[in-house]
Amino acid sequence: MRKFAWNEHETADESTIDVTPMLDVVFILLIFFLVTASFVRESGIEVERPQATTAESKDNAAILIAIDSSDSVWIDRRKVATDSITGMVARLHSESPKGSVVIQADADASTRALVAVMDATRRAGVSDIALATEQ
Repeated sequence: MRKFAWNEHETADESTIDVTPMLDVVFILLIFFLVTASFVRESGIEVERPQATTAESKDNAAILIAIDSSDSVWIDRRKVATDSITGMVARLHSESPKGSVVIQADADASTRALVAVMDATRRAGVSDIALATEQ
């Protein structure tokens, strides 16, 4: 009488490693990190910031507004007209209400443009405004 061995048929199937659960975990971690990551917004241009010896670091900057030397205003890499700053800042502030506005004014920008941007952000309901400087 011949004995039937269960292991003869199972050895070929057991030699492969099933990586499906590992891939599921990797994709779940990837989705988790993408959802929880805070994305940094850029103003869109490089400005030469003025010097300040009393400058402090600001961590929760959600909206970056740049004013170049020709008094053009840039938000999210787009040139913005002065009369549409209030609406754009209000929309961006509604996306992250705890964040502040940081204005990066060029050293050669006029104070008129700076005051107009600050006034527009206050009309949008944002009172936490900071000016970017070099230390």
